[in-house]
Amino acid sequence: MSPIRFGRAVGLLGVAYAAAMASPASAQNTAVIPTVFQEERHEGFLEEAGRGGIECLLMGDSITDWWRRAGLEVYEENFGPLDCANFGIAGDRTQGVIWRMEHGELEGYSPKLMMLMIGTNNLSGRQNPANTPAEIAMGVAVIVTKFRTTFPDAKVLLLGVFPRGAELGNNFREPIRQINSLIAALDDGEHVRYMDIGGRFLERDGSISVEVMADGLHPTARGYEIWAEAVMPTFREMMRGN
Repeated sequence: MSPIRFGRAVGLLGVAYAAAMASPASAQNTAVIPTVFQEERHEGFLEEAGRGGIECLLMGDSITDWWRRAGLEVYEENFGPLDCANFGIAGDRTQGVIWRMEHGELEGYSPKLMMLMIGTNNLSGRQNPANTPAEIAMGVAVIVTKFRTTFPDAKVLLLGVFPRGAELGNNFREPIRQINSLIAALDDGEHVRYMDIGGRFLERDGSISVEVMADGLHPTARGYEIWAEAVMPTFREMMRGN
């Protein structure tokens, strides 16, 4: 990896974050502060990690977690033969992933690849304050950096946050576009590869059909098929070390 190039990318995100924090109202970026989340699920992942043999890791929130549900058949066909582990947890945010990584979920195995998508839950929350796109992007950068420093020879397939909201004018669409514009800078051309496949879920008018995401957020079985079709050639290539 080129540490200079990756460091420059993280630095650019830092500049964006500093600009966003210029307002007195933005005193602290909760998206980068490790926060306990779903300890029972976490303990289960620790047991799985401790058994070793994990060559690829899927990390994220419910959209990743629910490969076990709506996406199970597609998952087994595509990821099942590859010794992958799914450490996605519904409802998680960047700070939860950071906490989980710092408390054992990266121990006991040496993966070749992590596929990461996280951040949509940071945009809203009943009990937790929403984060800005710049704050969320810094949270993603912390996760990628933690994984890269733990496994220097491994790679990261970083996915843009999927579009959210059935209609093009949904209020989540623009902040997600901003997040993705920022985290794209983490692609170093070697160990970290960024892919934005969100457009594949959209109709010509920018809407999301119920056949793809029934609630405008979580993929259906067809949505998971679209996801797999989009990423698997790159995923397999990165697993081979290319």
